[in-house]
Amino acid sequence: MALVAVAVVGVFAARNLAEREAVNDAAASADLIAEAVIQPALRDDLVDQDPAAVAAMDDAVRQYLENTTLTRIKLWTRDGTIVFSDEPRLLGQRYELDADDLEVFEDPQVRGEISDLSEPENRFERGSGQMLEVYRPVWTPNGTPLLFETYSPYDDVDVRAGQLWRGFAGVTLSSLLFFAALLLPIGARMLVKVRRAQRQREAALEAVVEASAEERRRIAGNLHDGVVQELAATAFTVAGAAARAEQPTRDPGLGRELHESAGTLRASIGSLRSLLVDIYPATLTSGGLAEALDDLAASLRTVGVAVQVEVADDGAALDEDGRRLVFRVAQECLQNVRRHAGAREAVVRLTREEDAGGAWIVLDVADDGVGFDPDQALDAPARGHFGLRVLRDLASAGGAELLLDTARGAGCHWRLRVPLP
Repeated sequence: MALVAVAVVGVFAARNLAEREAVNDAAASADLIAEAVIQPALRDDLVDQDPAAVAAMDDAVRQYLENTTLTRIKLWTRDGTIVFSDEPRLLGQRYELDADDLEVFEDPQVRGEISDLSEPENRFERGSGQMLEVYRPVWTPNGTPLLFETYSPYDDVDVRAGQLWRGFAGVTLSSLLFFAALLLPIGARMLVKVRRAQRQREAALEAVVEASAEERRRIAGNLHDGVVQELAATAFTVAGAAARAEQPTRDPGLGRELHESAGTLRASIGSLRSLLVDIYPATLTSGGLAEALDDLAASLRTVGVAVQVEVADDGAALDEDGRRLVFRVAQECLQNVRRHAGAREAVVRLTREEDAGGAWIVLDVADDGVGFDPDQALDAPARGHFGLRVLRDLASAGGAELLLDTARGAGCHWRLRVPLP
């Protein structure tokens, strides 16, 4: 785009430069006429419009006009009187000179401009199209200054400008093409580096998720085989001790305390098992997304949040990475409901959508909690939202969309759209 913009600007600049050079060429040609034709034929009595002086100038001018494209020649005195023209009807006519014309008498130079054909002194040039007017001072033998003007069709300027423009434009475009050719290898190399960096970033994100999953699996295994089993055995032991303590010969108060301890142990076991589901969902591989989402909802219900799970499509068409992504997003969203939302109700919905872009598995997680500032959740380094930012990047790398609709005091609604293969 930058090269195209430079090319366009360069072409227009070349056009303007060519037009200016063409006007300069016309001015140089008029200057040459003044020195080679007009100045040698000037006589002092031309100022008084002496017939012989006018005739001598007319002979010199007409010989030249027959071999040129000039349309009109005029000689003016300082007071605006036309003392000579190849159009006889202008002889002796007096018109007011404008400031630019008068300035030439004070500062001798050659000037060129588009002629104003609406002026009365230019009435005989009308009907021939746009005209280029070039003027400069000339001097009679005794030093009297006169204003010398030539009029030529502006088409001559257009033709000359076109010739120059093609040359300028050709140089500009060829230079830009050469520059672009030099940039291509650099651009290709940069593109390769960018793609390599993108692949490395995606691989790093996948490694983060894999490492997290592996760590969760290890922790879940240790908890299940260690603490949960020990607590379960302790609960049975305490329950048996409570039954023995309630015998008539024992202390009934001790029996009640032991029963309460056993109940507390069983509640702790239930909480640990819910935690195991959060850490590593065995049902994701064995029972599918529907059961895994139910397990997540059950762990949230233990803290008093009414969670409704609606599964219209169990995501069986997704590959393993897709199912894992859906579960991870649902897990992270529900954990945020438990930790931050202060919600009473939540909905987890899994559906299938189809549009012109293809088919999608859509996960919606919504709650009626306090909501939050989405910029802090996804962009700012807010505590507790790092997992969602990682999942957002992972979803983007996998071609999925992770959308958020929330505001303070308005609840929260997450939507994940995963394309089907």
